[in-house]
Amino acid sequence: MEVKELVQNLGGAFEEFKKTNDERLKRVEKGLTTGDLEAKLANVDKAISELESVKRSIDDLSKKAARGGLGGNGELSGDQVEHKQAFGRFMRKGVDDGLAELEAKALSLGADPDGGYAVPEELDRNIIQLERRDVPMRDICNVIPVGNEEYKRLINTGKAKGGWVGETDPRPATGTPQLAQVAPFFGELYANPEATQKMLDDVFFDAEAWLAGEVAIEFSEQENAAFTGGNGEKKAKGFLSYDVSDETDDKRKLGTLQYVSSGAAAALTADALLDLIYSLKRGYRRNGTFVLNGLTLPAIRKLKDGEGNYLWKPGLDAGEVSTLLNKPISENDDMPLVAADALAIAFGDFKRGYTIADVRGVRVLRDPFSNKPYVGFYTTKRVGGGVMDSNAIKLMKIGAAKK
Repeated sequence: MEVKELVQNLGGAFEEFKKTNDERLKRVEKGLTTGDLEAKLANVDKAISELESVKRSIDDLSKKAARGGLGGNGELSGDQVEHKQAFGRFMRKGVDDGLAELEAKALSLGADPDGGYAVPEELDRNIIQLERRDVPMRDICNVIPVGNEEYKRLINTGKAKGGWVGETDPRPATGTPQLAQVAPFFGELYANPEATQKMLDDVFFDAEAWLAGEVAIEFSEQENAAFTGGNGEKKAKGFLSYDVSDETDDKRKLGTLQYVSSGAAAALTADALLDLIYSLKRGYRRNGTFVLNGLTLPAIRKLKDGEGNYLWKPGLDAGEVSTLLNKPISENDDMPLVAADALAIAFGDFKRGYTIADVRGVRVLRDPFSNKPYVGFYTTKRVGGGVMDSNAIKLMKIGAAKK
């Protein structure tokens, strides 16, 4: 399907959705049955979601081409080329002569007491880029490389006091800002993809690309769940696992996220979504993104403002994402569904609010013995995640259902 045709189909599907939903609402007002229209809406909504998925794939390919493909960060140094070649021999044949020394020169990493070898820098980047494609949180959060798990950030918990004075008025001493440390919660991820020796002996088999793809799939599922709702025990702490309160920014304690109630009924309303947006200070709102489960979208697409305009709009231009109240939407399957007391929608500047820290040095331990005739590649990485600025992310708590 050509991009132009795709966009036309997406726009047409949304027009059909609006037309059908408007007819449904008229029947509801008259007390008439709507079963046939509900079924039609579900089918049109499914078509919209499928078209959006195709468009995201095309946009991702365009981004990849623009940056010159995976790992396209310029020429490799001599040490990096040697390390890459040695690692390739290790993967295919298990030959590791001189690999530790080349690893140390190319990456400035020490030996791992648990064994295994660090992957070449290019392969490390490829894994991260593949994960970004499959981990919604990586696409919206602040992602940084770190050398170890000692990363901490200082934040100001209270500004120094000041005021207005005249030219000759005395200047009283200002208060000292109170600083506090915040840090991601770290843990170790592992994957153990397996290949046959026959595959590895095939000169046309790209062993590094295979490893990157297999590992990224395993890591991605675990990472997004942790960054969203992880408990922080031997893993990242998700933003949904922090304490929550309905108190405003000037009253909540550090590390507690504010929630906004959706109202009395277990449903979403336009007013509640506006309240969620404006619970953020202006500086955060400017770069705000909605985060919600893809299964919440059918309800979102039906919402209108007071003038009858739909709140959700499809992204019809190249690289343009769908929006809710003119703010981008990130679909995250690890977000709760709309139900009583669920924190079903988040909105915030996640670049400022949440940090993902990748510890340099994905490591691989080659195992040709445990599951013959397969060769296992036990791959590990350390990664952390946590809320850095609890004023930058707000949550919507769904109210209790009417009795």
